[in-house]
Amino acid sequence: MIKQTLLVALITLTMLGGRAAYGQQQDKEANRVRTREMLAQLLKKSAPELKVSFVQSQKQPFNFLGSLKTGLVNAESLEIVISVTPNDTIGFRIYPHYKNGYINIDKAKNSPGLMRLLLTLSDQAFLFWGVDETGDVFTGYTFTLESGFPEESLKTVLMSIVNSDKFIGEMRPFIDGSVP
Repeated sequence: MIKQTLLVALITLTMLGGRAAYGQQQDKEANRVRTREMLAQLLKKSAPELKVSFVQSQKQPFNFLGSLKTGLVNAESLEIVISVTPNDTIGFRIYPHYKNGYINIDKAKNSPGLMRLLLTLSDQAFLFWGVDETGDVFTGYTFTLESGFPEESLKTVLMSIVNSDKFIGEMRPFIDGSVP
């Protein structure tokens, strides 16, 4: 009798836990959708001042894509990817386009020098610098959403993207040996 009672209790707890987990998953997805919609409104409102039009990605509906081309001296453009992740974060990845392509550490004239500069810039600049799995250089920022939607902070990052262009000038000697 005790074994049956324990077995029933275990089955009940398992079933309730499954429902609770399913409910939490639904809430998490609903929050992600709500965050995406809030971000879409912010990007639409900020587009004229930024001189960037953002579009929702067809391949990944939680990504927004934009390209900054004005106000740049060193890069041809800055490709902006903003992602609303399943983990309650918003991630910015900005890929500089230089001489008709991405900056890639494997194709750089001085890869170790470029990587050292990226590490130094991550320590000194507002946005961090990194390299993706294909070796392409990007700058970025990641927000956690624990305290809600950080509209003013997002605007600050959006307005700071153009400042990344000056660092492309610092990278040029390592990329192709040219001087800014």
